[in-house]
Amino acid sequence: MAEQHTATASGSRKKWYQAVPDPMVLIFIILVATYFLTFIIPAGEFERVTQDGRTVVVPGSFAYLEDVANIPLFNIFVAIPEGLISASQYLFIVFIAGGLFHILQKTGALENAIGVAVNRVGVERRNVIIVVGTFIYGFFGVAVGFENNIALVPIAVLIASAIGCSSLVGTAMAVGGIGIGFALSPINPYTVGVAQGIAELPTFSGAWLRTLLVLSSLALLSLYICKRVVKMEFEEPDNAEALSKPLSEYSLTKRNILTMVVFVGGLVAMLIGVFTRGWYINEIAGTFLLLAIIIGALNGLSANGIVKQMMEGAASVTAGALVIGVAASIQVILEQAVIIDTIVNSLSAMIDGIPSIFSAIMASVVQGIINLFIPSGSGQALVTMPILIPVADLVGMSRQLMITAFQVGDGLTNLIVPTSGGTLAMLALGRVSYAQWLKAIMPFMALVYVLAWVGLVIGHLVGY
Repeated sequence: MAEQHTATASGSRKKWYQAVPDPMVLIFIILVATYFLTFIIPAGEFERVTQDGRTVVVPGSFAYLEDVANIPLFNIFVAIPEGLISASQYLFIVFIAGGLFHILQKTGALENAIGVAVNRVGVERRNVIIVVGTFIYGFFGVAVGFENNIALVPIAVLIASAIGCSSLVGTAMAVGGIGIGFALSPINPYTVGVAQGIAELPTFSGAWLRTLLVLSSLALLSLYICKRVVKMEFEEPDNAEALSKPLSEYSLTKRNILTMVVFVGGLVAMLIGVFTRGWYINEIAGTFLLLAIIIGALNGLSANGIVKQMMEGAASVTAGALVIGVAASIQVILEQAVIIDTIVNSLSAMIDGIPSIFSAIMASVVQGIINLFIPSGSGQALVTMPILIPVADLVGMSRQLMITAFQVGDGLTNLIVPTSGGTLAMLALGRVSYAQWLKAIMPFMALVYVLAWVGLVIGHLVGY
């Protein structure tokens, strides 16, 4: 591994990011701060009605509540197991995917396939591999979704190892690519589809601006990884995925090829299920569990051997998986205090009085803040769009542009908010801590927001 990826020498002065608390500590601090906010922010609620099978907010119906009791201090600690329960689907897919990829690693099939592929392309074309990999993961984000791609992160980490880069580079390719693709997808059913239904616009209309935004943002991410992330210091964890021998020594056996055919076939079956049967986290986790059993048996593992390898793989991602549950406890406290609607109502009011050319930018900022409290894209659309669509009409912003502003604010912040279970799950599989991730991705977030805001202003000027 290149010198820049080694640990900081013993006794040398620590960088600022190395002094950042453990992710579990950091999120617990946020949880405690959220608890004390419940004594400052009054409880409030919108009226909700059911339309076409969806529960939506009634605009202008917000009212403060008088009969909501203060949350006992002990609930901070009770919220953590409750958060683990509410986020259980993310925990389980991390454990199962960790087990599957551990079995794949033990068979050598995945490592051999990546070694052969990179050797043929040429490691000297490292930047080309990073760019192509980032766009491929971006395509998965556009077409498949966000959480649906959680289990594909370890592949990018192995590819990064093959070209002499750190796990951080592979994680940036995968998580960044998937996140950008999902955030700015022209065909995102969870955000664009739901929001356009509420706004009474044709489904996936106005796709040209979102297509330009997603392509330019993925290009920016590729450049950022090649120019900055590959040069960043990163201490590889002991259980990091890495190639075990020089590229020239890799070859594929017949069993390796058959194993990869089964693995890819399983991924294709998963995608068919996602697109045609509405599969989500539980069905995807079940698919990976079935794949682990078939691949283990194909490579001569007994039933006990498969279980042993699955347990070892799950154990290697336990710390990252548990962070997901602790982060979910923040949502538990917010819901118990009934202050989410109060926050949404107050933030929505910030858009009034802003010059129309900047209204879309402010709307994206507001949605980004709301995403911390409502991490579900479709859930956020159902809560905020009935409020903000009339606001768009009042300030002279098109409904289409308001939806794109919502998409920018909601989607991009998924890459950094600690309440995004999908992001934390991907980081766990990439063996990158939340603190390390923030250090790597925050400069890019500033750049991509500027790019998106320029796109929103252009959209306003051309009457999008």
